[in-house]
Amino acid sequence: MDGPAAVVGAQLRAVREAAGVSLAALAAQIPYSKSALFYYETGQRTQTPDVIAWYERRFGAIQDPVATLLNLGKADVERRSFLRVGYSTAISASVLLPGWLDRAASVAPDKETGIRHVGQADVAAVRDVMVLFSQIDQRLGGGHGRTAVVQYLTNEVTSYLKGSFASDAVRREMFAAAGELAYLAGWMAFDNDEHAAAQRYFAASTKLSAEANDAPLTGHVLRAMAHQAIDLGQPQQGLQLAEASVSGTRYQAACPRERALLKVVHAKALSAAGEKAESAKALLEAERDLAAASDSDHEPARVFFFSEASLAHETACALRDSGDMAGAAEQFKLSVRKRKATTFTRTHAVTLGYLGTVQARSGELEQACTTWTSALDAMDGVQSGRTRNVARDIRATVAPYRHVAGASEIDERAAEYLAASGI
Repeated sequence: MDGPAAVVGAQLRAVREAAGVSLAALAAQIPYSKSALFYYETGQRTQTPDVIAWYERRFGAIQDPVATLLNLGKADVERRSFLRVGYSTAISASVLLPGWLDRAASVAPDKETGIRHVGQADVAAVRDVMVLFSQIDQRLGGGHGRTAVVQYLTNEVTSYLKGSFASDAVRREMFAAAGELAYLAGWMAFDNDEHAAAQRYFAASTKLSAEANDAPLTGHVLRAMAHQAIDLGQPQQGLQLAEASVSGTRYQAACPRERALLKVVHAKALSAAGEKAESAKALLEAERDLAAASDSDHEPARVFFFSEASLAHETACALRDSGDMAGAAEQFKLSVRKRKATTFTRTHAVTLGYLGTVQARSGELEQACTTWTSALDAMDGVQSGRTRNVARDIRATVAPYRHVAGASEIDERAAEYLAASGI
């Protein structure tokens, strides 16, 4: 349904799901039945002021980005209902609703727990932690270390956000650093196939970036949400999110490297949505943006991973999705040649896996098996939903050829990797 009731309903559902609360659980806490709440959240009934007030009373803290972070972290660490709610188009769509990305009311220090003085060194410490765990994620996958990131967010970063800041500039930088770390928690969850958790952290990160007035960071997070939506078979939603990521100052105020990242994912979203010509144009823009990057640029640490290898990988995905298998194979090969495999092990394994599948689809089974051997070698020790999906895809692709010696060995190795991953 369309209209104001649907918009408000999506916001109500988004804040409930962000808190990990089911409709049945909420109905037990407020004076409305589960069916009535369903009608309000889907917009089939116009929400009365009383209904909205009950949601605000129950989830009001969700609008406070600091409380959002604290609640998410506690629920995540406790792991009760947090992961039981599946990926929801409502949460992703809600970050594009009017008002969602507006700056929240200023967060006051918590007088009950004392005021912590926060300076530039504290901002640097949070960013150092983000870089450290980003590097771990790139090597070993999102399954390594995410709980540590969440605990640091919950215990240390929230106390900074409620502190007394040396200046307004420091305050904005701390909220941006917190937003980057919340984004990383979401990205690691996404990489490990914990999609509901990823959505919640991404949504929290957009609120923190809005509080920091950091438009490029908002674009960076929306780009990740677009990537997730595409991977989960939601191309139109992915395109909507990708277009939002390159809108206005989110793209214009970003450094050239980040602009290239935003634009290549936009191209990937266009391709997944069947808009081949527009995707080709966006790929050219991404190439120009990356070519404009230089060592003298002031770049946020969050884009350290994006290079020629990354651009080639995403370009290959866009070409593959548009049906250009030859072009995709060339770009995947370029990505493999350009990447530092020991630093970006997880993505290297995924690229090799994708390349092998493209080769197999093109009738080059022997070459595909050689490529997959390298992919499975790289996966050793990696805990990633994306590498697991590659292993599953390998098994599905070689299934008709298991009587062939090389294909049989690849199938066994992929099965062993999945078994070792607990799948």
